[in-house]
Amino acid sequence: MTWTPRPLPPRTVMEGRFAWLEPFSPDAHAADLHAAFAEDTEDDLWRYRDVGPFADEAAFRDFATRTMTGDDPLFFAIIDRATGKAIGSASFMRIVPAHGVIEVGAITYSPRLKRTRIATDAMYLMAKRVFEELGYRRYEWKCDDRNAPSKRAARRLGFTFEGIFRQHMMIRGRNRDTAWFAMLDSEWPARKAAFKRWLDPANFGAEGRQRVSLSALNKEDGPA
Repeated sequence: MTWTPRPLPPRTVMEGRFAWLEPFSPDAHAADLHAAFAEDTEDDLWRYRDVGPFADEAAFRDFATRTMTGDDPLFFAIIDRATGKAIGSASFMRIVPAHGVIEVGAITYSPRLKRTRIATDAMYLMAKRVFEELGYRRYEWKCDDRNAPSKRAARRLGFTFEGIFRQHMMIRGRNRDTAWFAMLDSEWPARKAAFKRWLDPANFGAEGRQRVSLSALNKEDGPA
């Protein structure tokens, strides 16, 4: 098979069952996101980041306008379909069309978004765009090695742990070792099936509790 470079991700909406993702716009999303992020009283959102927290909406809007409106990273606001409010954000970044490699990063979930079907739906939509719409070969997830929740999330979503880049960068004046995870195009059919089974309303009881976890569904198809 002859490889051809892949296109850049488009600035178009991704629509799912519980979420939709819109290209980030300060005017459309900054107020909602700041309000949602401000509900984080433990600074969990920014613990492993070199930005935030923000004193007020104006400070967040200034930051977002400067850093969240470019092409790489390409940011999307994560919208709750039930309310129409932006409650988180994520981006495609380190985009290498020539090699078909792309990363999902700068994932920021407000307390309203964490551990919800909306969050999982958003990650499904982004992976689906990468593999099915764009035809990329490799989808990466990286995080601070101390960030246990992010590493659990990567494994739950079906990314494979690949190793630690030691002394990879400095964050807020301290060393960061970076944990690398990836998902390959050959793995996507099984990962997609797991996402769809987990997101199916039949997988949830009357109180909204899952019947089968996404981690378990991914393990059915091999190590992840």
